[in-house]
Amino acid sequence: MGRELNLDDPKCFSEKINWRMIYDNHPVYTELSDKYLVREWVKRKIGEEYLVPLFGVWDSFDEIDFDALPDAFVLKTNNGSGTNIIVSDKRQLNRKTAKGWIDLWMKYPYSIMGYEGHYDQMKPRVIAEELLKPEPGQEDISDYKFLCFDGRPYYCWVDVDRRHGHKRNLYDIDWNEQNWQFNTCFPRAGRNIPRPRNYDRMVEIVRKLCAGFAHVRVDLYNIDGKIYFGEMTFTTGNGLEKCEPDEMDYELGKLWDIHKPQVDERVVNG
Repeated sequence: MGRELNLDDPKCFSEKINWRMIYDNHPVYTELSDKYLVREWVKRKIGEEYLVPLFGVWDSFDEIDFDALPDAFVLKTNNGSGTNIIVSDKRQLNRKTAKGWIDLWMKYPYSIMGYEGHYDQMKPRVIAEELLKPEPGQEDISDYKFLCFDGRPYYCWVDVDRRHGHKRNLYDIDWNEQNWQFNTCFPRAGRNIPRPRNYDRMVEIVRKLCAGFAHVRVDLYNIDGKIYFGEMTFTTGNGLEKCEPDEMDYELGKLWDIHKPQVDERVVNG
């Protein structure tokens, strides 16, 4: 970021993410960052219909019954981010290579990548989910990521073209495109991303999922009007994603009060 990290009195968003990784390790972060365990919580909060269909869960790659799986699916580990293998045709899957990756992801703690210690407490598993297909005319599905503070969503960034030239547009909660960027590695899409026709329902879902948290990011997919839960993220970018202009790092930091309880357990577990 070009400045000294202030953990004694953090002001900006990136500093507060680093503060959380060191000082705020509530057990619920582990439960809800676990891509398998979070499903039960989401089912209770908003309903099973928002979950990506699950084909199976196993303790090791060797336990997977590929004959019982459909032709297309996604393999992923529960205990990390980006630990996915997209299988468009299982006849073309190199199982030896896939096993190598899955075994590696399950063996080594994801936290060694960026000190996100709540991942260490997860029991490693491998799961298979339905492969979501993009809408006609799109190469990939859009990923809607809502930045939430004190139980309220403030911004939504949309990741597009993730397989070919990852791009990102950022909007406020009323779908006004913003002139600042979160993570300058990803350029803007260079086009307007239409507001989903059931966007208000997405916001309603996010409000239910972020309630009781001082800060969390809630990710959703929306494919031809069908909304799916993506993930809950408590340490976005492990505090290393740069805002442009830098002033927005401080503006986001103002929305996050680290001097209050970070989790209202009555709300979160209610």
